[in-house]
Amino acid sequence: MKKSLNELRDMAFEYAEKQGFHQEPVNFGERLMLIVSELGEALEADRKGKDGWLSEKEENRLKEDKKLYGITPCQYEQNIRGTVQEELADALIRIFDTAGVYGIDLEFHVAAKMAYNETRPYLHGKKYG
Repeated sequence: MKKSLNELRDMAFEYAEKQGFHQEPVNFGERLMLIVSELGEALEADRKGKDGWLSEKEENRLKEDKKLYGITPCQYEQNIRGTVQEELADALIRIFDTAGVYGIDLEFHVAAKMAYNETRPYLHGKKYG
């Protein structure tokens, strides 16, 4: 059940709309800082050792349940809540929602950027990455 970037964008936007996250206008800078805050939470989760890396066997076991895209709320709370993975997912969801608000075609822009990067020198000409 794989989704395209634009399908994920639309899903995130529609969910945020339904849940009232678009009632008050939020400017672009505030949206970016909300994305950054999720990345900060991912860093903090890593600092606390909450990497939540599941073995392939554990992940497949959770996916068998087919609730909440493969896991129950209880399994989510026990295995994913507060982990690096959850916070990275939150950052992506905020990026998808922001792209939805501004009508950004993520598939085009990600593909274009990756194609452009293929033309760039090692480390994009910088001393370190």
